[in-house]
Amino acid sequence: MSARDIIIRPIVTEKTMKLSSDENKVTFMVAKNANKVSVAQAIKEIYNIKAEKVNIVNVHPKTRRVGRYEGKTNAYKKAIVKLPEGQSIDIFEN
Repeated sequence: MSARDIIIRPIVTEKTMKLSSDENKVTFMVAKNANKVSVAQAIKEIYNIKAEKVNIVNVHPKTRRVGRYEGKTNAYKKAIVKLPEGQSIDIFEN
């Protein structure tokens, strides 16, 4: 599995932007079979930055309604990566 297959996309929300500015953490959606070691290696390969710490969270699907129809959102896995002091990843570059 390549590094681009492990890290799918960054997650941009108000909470992740606050984490990024306050604690120098970046949040990514990652592959279902990714683990902490593979995410850290992918960050090193793609961005050339050694991650200090990686936390993985399984996000469960939520029930949503549109009128009388009910469905579920997609389940995914996200990784919160702590970067070293002075390092940063610009997620808005492309």
